[in-house]
Parts: sequence; structure tokens; C-alpha cells
Amino acid sequence: MPIKKLITKAKVPIKVYTDDIESGAIQQLVNLAHLPIIHSHIAVMPDVHVGIGATVGSVIPTYKAIIPAAVGVDIGCGMNAVRLSIKANDLPDNLKKLRNIIEEVVPVGFEKHKYVKTKNSTIQYLSNGLEPIVSKHSGILKMLKNFAPTWTKQVGTLGGGNHFIEICLDENQDVWIMLHSGSRGIGNCIGRYFIQRAKKDMSKHLGNLPDKDLAYFEEGSEYFADYVESVHWAQEYALINRREMMRLILQGLQKEFPAFQATKEAINCHHNYVSEEEHYGRKVFLTRKGAISAREGELGIIPGSMGAKSYIVRGLGNPQSFSSCSHGAGRVMSRSKAKRKFSRADVEEQTRGVECRKDAGIIDEIPAAYKDIDVVMENQLDLVEAVHTLKQVVCVKG
Repeated sequence: MPIKKLITKAKVPIKVYTDDIESGAIQQLVNLAHLPIIHSHIAVMPDVHVGIGATVGSVIPTYKAIIPAAVGVDIGCGMNAVRLSIKANDLPDNLKKLRNIIEEVVPVGFEKHKYVKTKNSTIQYLSNGLEPIVSKHSGILKMLKNFAPTWTKQVGTLGGGNHFIEICLDENQDVWIMLHSGSRGIGNCIGRYFIQRAKKDMSKHLGNLPDKDLAYFEEGSEYFADYVESVHWAQEYALINRREMMRLILQGLQKEFPAFQATKEAINCHHNYVSEEEHYGRKVFLTRKGAISAREGELGIIPGSMGAKSYIVRGLGNPQSFSSCSHGAGRVMSRSKAKRKFSRADVEEQTRGVECRKDAGIIDEIPAAYKDIDVVMENQLDLVEAVHTLKQVVCVKG
């Protein structure tokens, strides 16, 4: 589908790939489009919804500047998926056993590993990148209790909220492992620290901003280079965190399926991040806040909600979207509203056939709190093509 809505109320146009967009999200986008640092236009994905400062489901090209709150605090959050060599009929009748295996090898929620599970060389690699950052910004250290043991033991952990691990079946009854997580506590600290610095850096100009959460670092300013260094480190940490989780899951499942192996179809992609790219004749810092890269031929992952389908997609490289597409289904109601509206019985009904938690603690993640993933996919036929359709049979939540 082509662009559904064109908003021209600000300095640059806003190109929206859906009609399903709330007024609060439109206002956030207009605020963003007023900034002098925006290049060409803002692209808005069909899973769009209100965020903090910047809208979730937006692709934001900034020239010689970056908005830390647009990148957010879960820097590098994204997806990892691997297709296995086993079929649906190889799975046990009681899927609770597989869920237990995953929950045993991957800490969820606020939990971390009791000791460092990752190779020393990987931890050393991450340490080498982190050391110059924290040496200049001791405030990051203060924001994370028991700093060193926390971030090293969180490599290969899930976290909470909308993060998940799933066992899925595709249209050929092939088994996939799919997971969603980011840069954990250390990424959160880096994000919050630099968001505060950006507001302080622009303190004299905050009154001129349409939203204080849109405070930005300009190239050459005191914190710009350090933020770029820090955000790239956190994105690398998130990538490694997902890779390590996948390794632990496959290792755990090896006991149940001694003969299985992962195939070559392994995808590890960010959907909350910034990268340096060239678009419309300019090198820009492109922030994908709830969006994935969809360059021509590039594989990506678009998950639905618990109980819904997910998609492995191939990018079409559409320049209007800055070669991007949606990162998921997108929320239609806040967590607090979902908790007020739905019950545990609703969770059980909407996740029928999926081995997962069905307690009151995950009501805010109920499928009805999210957009219809098929409608989201229909709205981005110009951006991606579906390669595989996945349906989860096991879901582990934080």
C-alpha cells in the first residue's frame, strides 16, 4: 500500500503508512517535524503509537544532530530468529517441558545469571569499548548498582515488559526460535544519562522546543561524540545479548532434541537504534524508533502479539520509508488501560493453544492491547514482502 496520510503542518512533511493513528501521535510527529535538524521528511510506520517525546513507529533523519530520547532507553532493542532442522511433529505433546527448559537457561524479568555465562573474549571486547565511555562519564556508573557484575551477568538475559522468547511454526511446519530483547540495564542507564545531558545542554533553548524530550545534541557540542560512541556500544551489547540468549536456548534444547541443528536462516536486527546512512543526497543520523531496516533483499522480523502471527520479511528498499518498515503490531492501548479492561480469563482465551504464562502479571501484554498484525502488514506492501508466516506454540515472558 502507498502512503496513506501526508501531514504538512510543520517544517518538513510527515508520510504515514496507515490511517490508524491517534491524535496524540500526530501531535508528537508535528512537534518533531518542526525541529530544524530534520532532513527531507519523517516516515511513519503502520504500527505507530504515542511514545516519550518521539513517536514509536517513526523513522527520523537528523542532519548533524541526534535526539537521545528518540533513540530511547532500550537502545538496540530488537529481534533474533533462527529456523531449526526439526518439524512440528518432532515437538513433544507437552510443550510445558520446552518452556521450562528455556526459563531454566535464560533469566527473565529483573533476574540475571548467577555467574558470567559468556565467553571471556566477548566480555573483554565489550569491556574495552565501555571503559573509555565510563571513564569520561562516571554518572553512568552511579546509575547502575553493582555495575560490573550486573552488566556482565545480564549478557544472555531477557528482561521484562514486551520482551519474549517463542517457539514458532512456519507455513511448512518448520520450527523456529524467535526472541525480542535489548541492551538491558546498562543500555537503560546510558540512555537516561544522555537524555538528561541533552536537556541540560539545551537548557537555554528548551523553551523554544515543542517538547523538552526532543532535546538534541548537535555535531561539535560537548556530548555529541560521546553519545555516538555510547549508543553504538549499547547497540553492539544488545546484538550480543540476543546472540548469547539464542546460544543458551539452542544448547538447552539440544538435550531434548539431540539431532537438531540451527539452519543458515538466522536474523538479528535492531528496531530501536540510530545508524549513519545516506538518504536524499545527505549523510544523516537515521533513528528508527520502533522500526527495522528494510533495504532491498534484507531479511527482517516483524512479530505480532502473544497469540498472533509473526512474519519473516524481505525488504523492498523503498526510499520514501528510508528503507524501513514496522517493528511489530504496535499498541492500541496503554498498559494501565489494558489492566483495567481485561482479566486473567481474557488472557487465557486470547492465548488459547499457546504454552505461556496466563496469570494477572501479563494482562498488559494481552493480544487485544495490540493492533491487528495482518492489517499492519497490509499497510506496508510497498515496504516489505512476507517470506515466512510464524505462529507461536510456546511463549516465555519476563
